[in-house]
This record gives sequence, C-alpha cells and structure tokens, in this order.
Amino acid sequence: MVIKKHLKIYNLLEKNYPRASISLNYNSPWQLLTATILSAQCTDKRVNIITEKLFKDYPDFIDYITMSKKTLVKYIRSAGFYNNKAKSILNSARKISDDFNGKVPDNMSDIIKLPGVARKTGNVVIANAYGNIEGIAVDTHVKRLSHRLGLSDKKNSDKIESDLMGIFPKEKWYKLNYLLIEHGRNLCRARNPDCPKCFLNKLCPKNNL
Repeated sequence: MVIKKHLKIYNLLEKNYPRASISLNYNSPWQLLTATILSAQCTDKRVNIITEKLFKDYPDFIDYITMSKKTLVKYIRSAGFYNNKAKSILNSARKISDDFNGKVPDNMSDIIKLPGVARKTGNVVIANAYGNIEGIAVDTHVKRLSHRLGLSDKKNSDKIESDLMGIFPKEKWYKLNYLLIEHGRNLCRARNPDCPKCFLNKLCPKNNL
C-alpha cells in the first residue's frame, strides 16, 4: 500500500516526538482556558511561570468573577498584550457564570462564544479538558509548518485547519498539533531552520520530491 506523503510526514513526526503533548500546566478546565488565552504570542514556558503564582493565589474559577483587571494584570503583565488578555479572561469568567452555569463549555459552538476565544483556543481546551476532538489547533508553529511542508497554502488559520482536517484522519487531529509544535521548536524554526538535520528533508517540498 502506498502511504501518502502527508501520512509519511505524520508517522515520522510521531516516531521522533513520541512524547509530544500539551506543555501548559493546569488543574481544571478553567485554568487551562486561562493559560491558553495567555499563551497567545507568548511561550508556554513563560505562561507556566505566570500561572504558577496566579493559580496558587487564585486557583478557582469563582475567584475571577469579581477580580479587578488591575489585580489580574499584576500577575500576567509579562505575557504581553496583558490588557486584552485580562479582559478576555475576566469577561469569560463572567459569561461562563451567567450563561454556562459556571462550567467552561465542552464544545466548540459554545466555547467560541467566550470573549477572546477563537477556534485555536477552543480546540486546545475542549480536547485536553474534556477529550472532545472537533478540530486542530492552529498556532504559529502549525501555521508555519503547514506552509513549509505543503500541507496548506492558506493564510487564514481557520482555512488551514480545514485543509488539515481534510487530509488527516480524525484520530490524528489531536496529536498533529503537538507534533508540529515540537518540530517547529526543535528543527523547523521560524528563523534559521535546521534543514540539514531535519528527518523530513526528503519529504519537504523545497526538494521538489
């Protein structure tokens, strides 16, 4: 049986990154939602440093319903875009309390109703918190590698996600995100990608193979 190129790419990624998984630290769906909002244009390492203190002092969802923006900003300032992120977190807490009976939504149609939550964040939260796989989280690594590896030629993240969902079977959607992230961090970096050491070299479109 001939294995299509994109599945060969997946198999090699899985072989080389067998432990690929989410790197954000959390103990509840609410904490995961908060951490994922903070992770936009910020490293997971930095987010984990921030949330270690934040979640120690304010571990529960209910803590954020009446929290002031000024208080939250003191914790999250180093995440960048802290004003917008603080608004998204606090307004999401209030909307969850008012509209979702205090529970972070477990499906895409509801979770994207939260302030500042689009499909990328939604996919991360519902997949890791509830095991519901409705799509593929497209972050900066996934977007970059999708282009470089010829998996999608789209610029819009939702359209890239649609392309990926169309070529990979659903059982691979969850892990694909983390495999591409690992490869993006280790070899296929935004700047100075280490092509000579890349195990996907023979499958990369730049080689015209």
